[in-house]
Amino acid sequence: MEIEDLRKHCLAKIGANESLPFGEDTLVFKVAEKMFCLLSLVPPFAISLKAEPIKVIELREEFEEIKPGYHMNKKHWITVDLEGSLPKKFIFNLVDESYDLVYKKLTKKQKSEVDKNR
Repeated sequence: MEIEDLRKHCLAKIGANESLPFGEDTLVFKVAEKMFCLLSLVPPFAISLKAEPIKVIELREEFEEIKPGYHMNKKHWITVDLEGSLPKKFIFNLVDESYDLVYKKLTKKQKSEVDKNR
C-alpha cells in the first residue's frame, strides 16, 4: 500500500489533522486532538488503529498482518502490517472504523467543533 494514499484517506476525514508528536518516524492522525491512526514512516511500514475489543481479538486471530497495538493498549488497538497482503479497501475500512470509534467518544463540544467543517 502506498503511504501517501493512506495519508490522504486519513486527512479526508472531517476534522482530521496530522502531526509528528513522537518524532519524525511516526505520523499521527487525530480528530479533536484524539488519535485515530498512527503511521510508521520507516520500514516496516505499519499503522496502529483503534478497534472494538471483540474485533481486536477476531482480527488478530484471522489475519497474520494484524498484531496487538504496538506501544498501545492491546485491548483497544491493533497494528496492521502495510507490507502484507491485506487489500487497500480493507485497510481503509479499518481506518474508517477507528475514526468513527474516536469520534463517538468526543464530547458534545468537541463534536460541534469537528462538525463545523462538514
